[in-house]
Amino acid sequence: MLLTLSMRNVALIESLTLEFRQGLHVMTGETGAGKSIVVDAVNLALGGRADRELIRTGTDKAWVEAAFNVSDCPKAQALLATQSLEAEGGTATLYREITRSGRNLCRVCGVTMPVTFLRELASLLMDVHGQHEHRFLMEPKFHMQFLDAFGGAEHQEALTRTAQAYQDFMANHRAYARLVKENEQKNRRLEELRADLSVMKKARLKSGEEEALARERDRLRHGEKIRAALSAAEGMLNAGGEEGGGMVSAWRGATQALRGIAGLAPEYQAMQERMESLGYEIEELAYDLSRLKDENEFDPQRAEVVEGRLDLIRRLERRFGPTLDEVLSAQASMQEEFERLNGLEDQVERMGAEHKRLLAAYRQCARVLTQRRVELARRFEAAMMEQLRELGMEKTVFQVAFAPRPQRQPMPQADGDDVIEFMISPNPGEPLKPLSKIASGGELSRLMLAIKSLEAAQGGVGTMVFDEIDTGISGRMAQVVAEKMARIARRRQVLCVTHLPQIAAMADHQLLVEKHQEAERTHTTVRLLDREGRVAELARMIGGAGDNDESARRHAASMLDEARRAMEDAE
Repeated sequence: MLLTLSMRNVALIESLTLEFRQGLHVMTGETGAGKSIVVDAVNLALGGRADRELIRTGTDKAWVEAAFNVSDCPKAQALLATQSLEAEGGTATLYREITRSGRNLCRVCGVTMPVTFLRELASLLMDVHGQHEHRFLMEPKFHMQFLDAFGGAEHQEALTRTAQAYQDFMANHRAYARLVKENEQKNRRLEELRADLSVMKKARLKSGEEEALARERDRLRHGEKIRAALSAAEGMLNAGGEEGGGMVSAWRGATQALRGIAGLAPEYQAMQERMESLGYEIEELAYDLSRLKDENEFDPQRAEVVEGRLDLIRRLERRFGPTLDEVLSAQASMQEEFERLNGLEDQVERMGAEHKRLLAAYRQCARVLTQRRVELARRFEAAMMEQLRELGMEKTVFQVAFAPRPQRQPMPQADGDDVIEFMISPNPGEPLKPLSKIASGGELSRLMLAIKSLEAAQGGVGTMVFDEIDTGISGRMAQVVAEKMARIARRRQVLCVTHLPQIAAMADHQLLVEKHQEAERTHTTVRLLDREGRVAELARMIGGAGDNDESARRHAASMLDEARRAMEDAE
């Protein structure tokens, strides 16, 4: 149930807070006073389109906050729990803020949430029927939604099973279609992969090979310079130098001299040991220089092999990847694709079998749903006929027509295989015709009210909003519709924007929407009327009479008294 609705800078409303209770609330006022602004504010709080035109002129932002009692709505409590949100004291708040810059802020129970969650929660709390929503009755594609809404828990479960079977089938269907197409085109791709893999396998590439070859190429390119330096260094160590002996020869002499005195003092012994250690390093260095000199003999054939190998690697890098590791990765991926394509026919066969199984599962769910809909349609027809009788359309015949089954089964749909349309015959003796083709504005209003009455009886949301659902209704039918609205309000909280005094008189609470000017600015205000205020407003609605028209006031007072007695008698 809606507890409060607060808003600021919404269209002509600068600041407003409204409190709501159980029963039927009506909003009345002069044409253009701004009654629809309140409904627009409600829609904004429920996650509707954020139209910046709603922001009051001269301000940068507008906001709306609706507080609901969710203590008797377990679905709303469960949804809040999924986001770790708590309705403190059983009250959940829905806040929406829009700015001229386009910023759109949503909060639920004080926590910033996406607008999609706001809408999902709002759909469990309030149903808004706007003044332009009669068009849903004029479009047969929406008729099945009205019928399904009449179904109980088992019917809703059948809808859920069918929708899930549809999702499972479509996921497979899309993948299966791609696989079949790929299988049809695989031969050309296999030839491409076979040729590329042949080149790569012949190359026998190894990770790190390019770097090793580059180092070897540089060594081969500078082989003469390297050999000359190594030879010179070896000569200096082994034989040569200004004194006619190499470093090795000099070391041997120095070592021999120190051995003669090593036993005379510890420091001589240490010096002799250091000299011998240095000698071993000089001998090893001389050996390594000789070995490296021999290894650096220039080999033109090897140089040609290295350059050719590097050229091959670079060609493959230009073709398959900027680095050798990426070329090797591409080779592994192509090998995997080649093997997958080779086994594609088996995969197509397996997925095809699953495709048939999932389609059969969907058709079974759809058949069960159709059977339920046929049974539900008969009950819906009877309930609608009773509602229409109460609304003064007792001679109208209402029927749910199922389109004939085509010889070829259609593509699965999320809501099953059925196509339905509402048919009516407003007058005895006339054939049934599509509602969308022959219903008048007043008939559409009563048909929609009948459907909403059934929805209220089924359960659903705790608050229903009707924005001028009485379009096209007048005279005796206005009283009939008023009584119907009052009966709905016994089960649900109802908010109604109306221009009919009969509906206003039946209200438990009447709100007057007024427009006035202050300091060259236009303001819309809303206030709760007491009995005297209601008498005055009803007098205006009856025929535009002023407050001083005593006959209109007496008539208005009489309407209020009769409405109260009618409600007391109904209880």
